[in-house]
Amino acid sequence: MRAVAARVTEARVTVDGEVVGAIDEPGLLVLLGIHTDDTAEQAATMARKLHELRILRDEESCASAHAPLLVVSQFTLYGDTRKGRRPSWTAAARPETAEELVNTVVQQLRERGATVETGRFGAMMAVHSVNDGPFTVLVEV
Repeated sequence: MRAVAARVTEARVTVDGEVVGAIDEPGLLVLLGIHTDDTAEQAATMARKLHELRILRDEESCASAHAPLLVVSQFTLYGDTRKGRRPSWTAAARPETAEELVNTVVQQLRERGATVETGRFGAMMAVHSVNDGPFTVLVEV
């Protein structure tokens, strides 16, 4: 499981011009990719890591600062570009598996007390964000 976590001052996701998820205060924009071998246990670990990741201002985490997260599924994080010019997506989980595990990460975050907004799985989304720093890290479990 792989996530790109960006510290933002605000972020939103729109689908066909409609805002489907948004945070309007400092927090994390999380682009989340699911690998073919990922499990529910890894989803729980990812949720914990994202919630406790100390990359907000003053080395705070979403947990300590009560900051929101906007989680957006992104299978392209498992695009393999080592050969040729067209990415291979064979490492990305099938949509039905990926959606279940993305939902598990979101559920686990909410069970930890996090405020979580999401994109719309499988939709063509426009992601708008104002990066803070910019400060962006790759998180893998």
